[in-house]
Formats: sequence, C-alpha cells, structure tokens
Amino acid sequence: MNDCILEGRNVQVLYEGRLALAVAEIGVHRGETLAVIGPNGAGKSTLLRILGLLERPASGQILLDSQLVAKDADLLALRRRFASVFQDPLLIEGTVERNVGLGLQLRRMAQSAASERIRLWMQRFGIEGLASRQASSLSGGEAQRVSLARAFAIEPDILLLDEPFAALDPLTREMLLRDLHRILRESGVTCVFVTHDRDEAQRLGDRVAVVMDGRLQQVGTPEEVFGRPISESVARFVGVDNLLAGQVTADHEGLLAVDVGSFSVRASGRIPVGSPVIVCLRPEDLVLQSGVETDARDGALNHLPGRVTGLFLTGSQYRVEVDCGHPLVALVTKHCVQALWLAPLSEVLVDFKPSAAHLIVKQES
Repeated sequence: MNDCILEGRNVQVLYEGRLALAVAEIGVHRGETLAVIGPNGAGKSTLLRILGLLERPASGQILLDSQLVAKDADLLALRRRFASVFQDPLLIEGTVERNVGLGLQLRRMAQSAASERIRLWMQRFGIEGLASRQASSLSGGEAQRVSLARAFAIEPDILLLDEPFAALDPLTREMLLRDLHRILRESGVTCVFVTHDRDEAQRLGDRVAVVMDGRLQQVGTPEEVFGRPISESVARFVGVDNLLAGQVTADHEGLLAVDVGSFSVRASGRIPVGSPVIVCLRPEDLVLQSGVETDARDGALNHLPGRVTGLFLTGSQYRVEVDCGHPLVALVTKHCVQALWLAPLSEVLVDFKPSAAHLIVKQES
C-alpha cells in the first residue's frame, strides 16, 4: 500500500466492551474515491471516523502518507488535512457565502483570496445565485450543496463523506450525485465515501469496500465487487438476486458444468470437479426470449425454459420472476416486456453467457 495516503492496520473498535469493528488492513489511494458500503449498523461510519482521526480505535494503527499517527500526535493539526460532510449539512446562521467561506475564515486566509475561492466553489456547485440567501431558508439539496462547497473550498487532502444524499429526494439526489461525480474527477481530491446505496457506490467509487458485521469483507473495483462477490452474504448485499447451490460436475477446458438440481449451468472458471459452489447470476445479466425450443439457439449460451410467475415495475425497469424449476429474477426494459408480451404464465427462455455465472466455492462448515 505504498501509494496510499491513508491507511488503517489491525484496527479494532470496542463499544461497551463489544467488538464493533475489526479491520486487518485498509488503504485509500491518493486521488481515488473509496466507496464504503454495507447495511445499516455494519460499522461503515465508525470506520470513517477512525480513518478521519475523529475517533481513536481501541487498538491498531492509522497512517497518513505512510507515517504512523502516534498516540500523542496533535490530532487537531492533522484533522486540518481533512474535510467532512455528513447527512445533516450542519450550516451556521448567516448567508450561503458566509457558510461556504467558514473553513477559510478559520484558517485565517486573506480576504481577497478567500473571496475568490468562495466564488469558485459556489459556481462549481451551482449555488452562486444563492450567495446572499440565509442558510435557514435553503432546501435540503441546496443546503447540502453549500456544505459540499464549504468542504471543497478548503482544498483538503482527504474528503470524508458520510451518507451525504440519504435525506434527499430522488431527483435532487440524482442531480447532486451527477455534479459531485464530475467535481471529484476534476479536482482529483482523495475521498472516502460512506453509503448504503449500491448505485451511489458504483457511480462514485473507483474502488468499493464492503463492510458487514463490523468486518471488511471485500475491496475491489466496482466491477469486481458487484460482478464477482467473494461470499454469499456479499453477493446478496450487492444485488445478486439469483443464488443457486450446486456442484461442479465437469470441466471442459475452463467451461464448467454445474448441476444445480433442476438444471445444469455452464459457467466459466477453474474450479475442481466435485466442488460445491454457489452460482451467482445478476438479474440484469439474464436475457429473456420467447418460446421454449432451444435447438436453433446459440450453443455458447445457457438456455433455461421457464414460466413467468411475477412482473413488477421497479424504477425504469421491470423485475420479472421466472420459474425454471428454480425461481430466477431478471431485470428487463419496458420494450422487452412489450415485445415479448410478457405476463404471468408466459413461457420464456432465460438466456445468459457462461461468463455471467460467477461461482463461489462453498466453505466447509
């Protein structure tokens, strides 16, 4: 982790004698956004406070620029390298302009330089027209933009974001998420972003860290974490709705046959024959076709005949539940539903590539 600006090693946190967090090693690379995800109460915010020097661990080490933060270190001075934004914007009484410049005022920046910096960040967050507005009159989205502009204005080495969109309505959240993504890329600031929302993590994170039950379960790119989860519990959390218990029965030069009871799945991988596995299929990787005949179909695909048992609109897509001898869930477009005349009891084929079937080897209990 030599390129890490911020690291935690063998970190443990105790609350009332109970182990709340135990992380062997985590690092944040300079200039990246590390998205920390997990269910409520998993320990995400605790990890953020530890990394941000807002709380001391019961044991373990925190390093900044590869230098150990000593127990007698001046934490107040080190915290000046960080800026934090929480779910609650925490604005002071006064105008938007005053709030954006608060951190610069506390750092005693010259007025002319501070005014220029304030104007820059109000403009980048689209709130320059609100400069003279009282903070108390702002909407939730406007207030959060002010909070973010204030954090960026001090040009921190590390930005800490703890569920900053959780209280926003969907449209406001979408607009702010889009703008923040752009600004993070343009500024190159290092960011640790805590969220329970998978979409936010995928869109903002250069890497994603999954925390569950107070432990770091997996760290990787969004493609790795969401496409190749390391365990069944991680798979469920990152949205793998189709989890099939099976056993590898054959290996044809890396194309595996997996018996899941009701049918056999072809999957890519290098797992010994006889191994018990969990077949993970993301619903968006399943393609629905009409009919049940498979003879003329592409032999490189999996083709599972089934019958629609449920059809539900979720956002801009439809969630289609299909009984193939085992219940499967697919996410499809409105066009697909209309083109296939999908309805309960419709007969369909569920197609997917062998590469879409991620296998997790089951551990002996």
